[in-house]
Amino acid sequence: MKNLHIIVNPAAGRDEAILNTLNRVFREHDVAWHVYVTQGLGDAQRLAREAVAAGADLVAGYGGDGTLMEIANGLDDSDTPLGVLPGGTANSIARELGIPTDLAQAAELLCQAPRMRRIDLGKIGERYFMLHVYTGMRPSQRADRDLKDSLGIFAYLLSTLRVLADPQETRYTLSIDGVETEQDGIVCFILNALSVRIDWSFAKTISPDDGLLDLVLVKKATLAALPGLIQEKITDEFFQHWRGREISVRAEVAQKVWIDGEAGGETPFTALAVPQALRIIVPQ
Repeated sequence: MKNLHIIVNPAAGRDEAILNTLNRVFREHDVAWHVYVTQGLGDAQRLAREAVAAGADLVAGYGGDGTLMEIANGLDDSDTPLGVLPGGTANSIARELGIPTDLAQAAELLCQAPRMRRIDLGKIGERYFMLHVYTGMRPSQRADRDLKDSLGIFAYLLSTLRVLADPQETRYTLSIDGVETEQDGIVCFILNALSVRIDWSFAKTISPDDGLLDLVLVKKATLAALPGLIQEKITDEFFQHWRGREISVRAEVAQKVWIDGEAGGETPFTALAVPQALRIIVPQ
């Protein structure tokens, strides 16, 4: 990599010496690099587009999954590969692809004859997503940035508890590759990848490079069901699962939509699978 561009989100969930670590690793490998710092929403996407226009061989992002999602949108149609430097709370993309969550190790990965893997992306309108889209979770139940900053990974557990403590069932009209069905559920997920390794039946089919999206509807769950969910002792009464290339979701009453953890408008929406859309550096 002769022209490496690094986009850093300083508001990411970790507190570490980012530039010192990157400088040490890249100097050891005689890699020339340029660093750009985001200041607000949308900056990472803009900086990625500028990096492509400047002839970057690789655009890497330091931050959480939201930062990487923005960069992926900025790499649209360029075939410029993405490097992952995990700096967020969950680092779901890194975990899904086996990328080290230690910054120095992740930076080393970019320097050592990297292996490129093509993964799918999902797309809603003109916006790509790498991990998931969901609706049905109210803003007060989400793990927002402030909660993640204060609790770290435990913010997601608290978010789950909030949903189970006050579930609100909704009638959804779902269309999977043109086949329509109406179902009652609590939360509706569309997944391109799943970073948590769980032994639920539907989880085994979810892959970021199969050309498909997975639709998972949480049909009913309460706090009493939590131990069974954690121990993976669940039945199909809790979930319903479909797979498809084009998935539309409409709720009986309009609900907020969250795309890779960021606000994404309201229902209804249609998500499309975009096969092999992004080159990303992964371990050998």
